[in-house]
Amino acid sequence: MPLIQYISRIQFDYGALGLLPDELTALGLKRPLLVTDPGIAQAGILDRVLDAVRPIKPVVFDQTPENPNEGALDQCMALWREQGCDGLIALGGGSPIDLSKAVALISSHGGTLSDYDVKTGGSANIGKVSSQIAIPTAAGTGAEVGRACVMLDRSGKKVVAVNLNMVAETVICDPELTLSLPRRLTAATGIDALSHGMETACSPWINPPARAIALDCVQRASRWLPRAVENGANREARWEMMMASLMGGLCLQKALGGAHAMANPLGELGAHHGTLIGVLLPHVLAFNQGHADVAFEDLRAVIGLEDSVSLARWASDLVSNLGLPARLSEMGIEAAVLNDMASKAAKDHLSATNPRPANEADYLALLNAAF
Repeated sequence: MPLIQYISRIQFDYGALGLLPDELTALGLKRPLLVTDPGIAQAGILDRVLDAVRPIKPVVFDQTPENPNEGALDQCMALWREQGCDGLIALGGGSPIDLSKAVALISSHGGTLSDYDVKTGGSANIGKVSSQIAIPTAAGTGAEVGRACVMLDRSGKKVVAVNLNMVAETVICDPELTLSLPRRLTAATGIDALSHGMETACSPWINPPARAIALDCVQRASRWLPRAVENGANREARWEMMMASLMGGLCLQKALGGAHAMANPLGELGAHHGTLIGVLLPHVLAFNQGHADVAFEDLRAVIGLEDSVSLARWASDLVSNLGLPARLSEMGIEAAVLNDMASKAAKDHLSATNPRPANEADYLALLNAAF
């Protein structure tokens, strides 16, 4: 049985941001590096956090790219050293949170991120990293409680470091910070959260607590995501989707499957992760039909599906109703890259936990169907 471990201290509710100074004090942090992105700064969320954290004055890096890379890591490390930082505040979606994890890792261990790639066995060498507080501003990746850090190296190759030691000690989930999230981003990040619950529920790894959390994630997201997209000011829907996202992150230790195995290499092309998942997930659900019967039954039950509707059809209709693309071609992906993407998907570490074994030919067929 895989290891079952939940280690983050989580503050969750409207107004939780006000607890940030106390949480910094509890960790003994006096000079944190705050990692965020231009959109968070422009939306005024960064200013709200800086006001909430007074009298502590974090060092701010607000230039995280949409797909974090080694260049941004170098900039953060220069600030870390010049300003004598002693810990991190990650503010934003998966990109700033992943960049923060990378800084926490390199500041404590040295070397380059590639030294800790899970594909080469390097992740096993990760010990305790620098202290982190994660503050999500979107309801999607669950990266705030995730153990993985995904970044592009200098060549543009995706590097994934995975270790429980990289999970943030403290998480502050304040749904207030998601109220201004645009409709399309609400939809795309919400689909990612939903997919975490669906794929982990179907994973063959045995982890009953993670499985229970996954099903609860799906129940919440399937009910509340359309409402959050329809009315971004719906405070109850935003609360529920932030909880679904958090739960989607908590269940990831049960592992994902084919949709994420394909989305990982496609993400190297610059495509938005959650939007990719929306395109790919229905095809993977159809592919897995008959290979995860108990999980499919439980998923149908928590969603409330009628017997005549398949999970794949339901997911496809949901993506369409949310206004997201249904085809890879709509996202600017070119047919010429599909063979390479299929090869990389077959080698991705998440392919191993898809309930139906999939080889390169299977992934090429799935990608062509999604194209």
